[in-house]
Amino acid sequence: MMPKLRTLVLTVLLVLPLGSLPVESASTPAVPAFSHIFVIIMENREFGEVVNTSQAPFIAKLARDYAVANPYYAVTHPSLPNYIALTGGDTFGITDDCTDCPVTGENLADQVEAHQRTWKAYMEGLPTACFLGSSSGAYAKKHNPFVYYTNIATNPARCRQVVPLSEFNTDLSRGTVPDLAWITPDMCHSMHDCETGEGDRWLAAIVPKVLASRAWRDGGVLFATWDEGTSEAGCCGKPGGGKVAMLAISPLSRRGYRSNTESNHYALLRTIEDAWSLGHLRHAGDAQTPVLADLFQR
Repeated sequence: MMPKLRTLVLTVLLVLPLGSLPVESASTPAVPAFSHIFVIIMENREFGEVVNTSQAPFIAKLARDYAVANPYYAVTHPSLPNYIALTGGDTFGITDDCTDCPVTGENLADQVEAHQRTWKAYMEGLPTACFLGSSSGAYAKKHNPFVYYTNIATNPARCRQVVPLSEFNTDLSRGTVPDLAWITPDMCHSMHDCETGEGDRWLAAIVPKVLASRAWRDGGVLFATWDEGTSEAGCCGKPGGGKVAMLAISPLSRRGYRSNTESNHYALLRTIEDAWSLGHLRHAGDAQTPVLADLFQR
């Protein structure tokens, strides 16, 4: 190396802080920029009840074939504050399954739209798009977080994106499934009112349809988790809503992998946000909230 060039290189190395070396941009998402994100929320089971061949053989196979966040916890009890945490990064002071408790904060749908992406919430048993009633048959509002946000519920165009699950098959077959597809089964198929096996069979019917779609095959992901368990176990030594399963089902998943990163629903929200560089809502941006990057291939 020429003397002048050697002097210049040494000067740059001495002046440039080590953290500034261009190894990787700090703004680069730590998780893949998924083509589509599917989310399915089930109900009221601890981890060991569903990642269990005897009670839920289909779920157990998914856990073997894809990646599982473990240990992973619900934020609290009962259902509704967990759904709000998953979509808003906070429980907003909600402590029960209220049906008349509107939420005014920014939410995941806002973030998705702000970044020119699309979303839809598919609710099994919902009688009509944008139904705002507390229940209808096996449908329960407490498992539909989107209609709690005032900027969705009071905006007819946005509210019509909360639709009956029957529209999901149509959107898949037409190739019009949105970037973010949120799926909530009814009170039976979610395992809330029925046996674990009933929910396992329901998943065995719907998950293969997702995995057969181009939206999933071309770099998509399906996150499947449970809103809460039956214990008080929580993340990071604090009480919570139970230890639950969270499966990351993707062509990009690390097959048969189980994370040892302690996390909860805020981490799932953060992982979705980081995949699409959406920014962070409330607790999803806390320093102690991890991004679940290790579930995916590097």
